[in-house]
Amino acid sequence: MMALRNKDVSTFCRLAAALLVSLLISACALPDDAFRNYSAATRVNRWNNVLDAIGGSSVKRAESAGHGPLYNGAASMGVPRHEGSINDIARLFAGMDSSHSQTPAVAAHKLRMDTLWATHVNAYRNPLQSWAGAEIGDIKNANAMFYPFSGPDFLFASALFPSAETYILAGLEPAEPLPRLSDLSQSEIDSGLTGLHNACSSIMHSGYFITTEMRSNLQATRFRGVLPLLMAFMARTGHTVESVDTVRLDGAGNVTLSGSSGNTGLMIRCRSGFGASKRVFYFRQDLSNSGVSSGGPFLTFVSRLGRVPAFLKSASYLMHESGFSNIRDYLLRHSSAIVQDPSGIPYRDFGRYGWNLWLYGNYRSTLSLFPGCQQPDLVDAYASGRYPVKPLNFGIGYLLNPATTCLMVGRPTR
Repeated sequence: MMALRNKDVSTFCRLAAALLVSLLISACALPDDAFRNYSAATRVNRWNNVLDAIGGSSVKRAESAGHGPLYNGAASMGVPRHEGSINDIARLFAGMDSSHSQTPAVAAHKLRMDTLWATHVNAYRNPLQSWAGAEIGDIKNANAMFYPFSGPDFLFASALFPSAETYILAGLEPAEPLPRLSDLSQSEIDSGLTGLHNACSSIMHSGYFITTEMRSNLQATRFRGVLPLLMAFMARTGHTVESVDTVRLDGAGNVTLSGSSGNTGLMIRCRSGFGASKRVFYFRQDLSNSGVSSGGPFLTFVSRLGRVPAFLKSASYLMHESGFSNIRDYLLRHSSAIVQDPSGIPYRDFGRYGWNLWLYGNYRSTLSLFPGCQQPDLVDAYASGRYPVKPLNFGIGYLLNPATTCLMVGRPTR
C-alpha cells in the first residue's frame, strides 16, 4: 500500500511538472499585444508571480518562439535579443573578459575598472556587507527594496539587500538606447569606455555620484544614459544580465512594457552568482511634490510591493525641504524599515512618526555644501544615549570619514 501511494505521488508530480512546463512555453510564445497593460498584484509574491507568468520563470525573454522579438524593449534600447550577447556587452562595460576585441583601449579600460572595483570593494562593499550581516539581518534579506534618489546605484543596493528579487531605483538621469557596437568606429568605442569609467569613478571612489559630473560624462559619448552604468554594475557584482525592457507607468500605477515612445524607465532581468532571479526597475522620476503623490502612479506602483525597506544615501537633503514632503511622508508611513545616512529623512521626523532608531558612527555635522541642513538634534541624540549607538569602520554618503560618519536604521513601532 505504501509503495502504491509513493507511485501515485510520483505520477502526480510528473504530471504537474509537465503542465507547468507547457504553460511556461505557451506564455513565452504569446504575441507582443498579450503583454500590455497587465495589473500588478498587491503583495510581493503575487506581484512576482504575475511578472514571472509573463516573462517565464527562467527569465530568458530575449527571443520568442518564432525567433522574433518577444518584447520591443530590446530593440528600442539597442540591446541584442540574445541573453548571452546582452551579458557580453555588460562585461565589456564593466571591464571584464568578453568576446569583444581586446584593443589597447579595451585593455586599458579593463585595467582602470579593475582598480576602481578593488578600491570600491575594500572601502565600501565588504565593510557594508559585514555591517549588514551583523546589524540588520532582519532587513537585508527582504524580498524587495525601494531606493529613491538613487540614480543608477545598483552597487550599494545589491550590497545592502543581496537577497532582494525586486529593486526599485529612481533618479532624474535618462535611460537612453545603446548604439549598435558594429555601427561605431573604434575611436567612438574607446571614448565611450573612457566616459563610462569616468561616470563610475565618483561612486566607486567616494561612495556617491557627483550628479553634474555624472550627467556630463554620460552625455559626452555614444554610451549615454543610465543603462551602461547599470549593466556594468550588475556584471561587476557577479550578476548575469538576461534582458532589458523599456517600461512606463499608466495612470493607475500599472507597469507597462513599452517601446521607445513614452518610456520612463527600464526593467532589467538578471541572475545573481547563485542563480537567483532578480528584477531591477529604474525610473526617471521627479520625486518632488509636483512629481509624486501618495495616490499617484509611481507610489501606487511601489506600494504594490507591500511594506518593504527603503534605503536613502546621498539624497542632497531634499527631504528636509517642504517641497519633498510627499515622498518623505510616504516612506515614513509605508516602509517596513529605513536605512539611511543623514541626507535622507530629517532625524526629527522619525520621532514625529514614532519610529525606533539605531544610530551608527559619530555624527557631528554635515558638509558645508549644505549649510541649511545641519541637525543639532541629531548631534544631541548621539550624545544623550537616547538610542543605541555603535561605531562604524567605514564612511558612507557624503560623510566619508568613519570618525564623523552617520548611518541610521529605523523600524516602525506599529
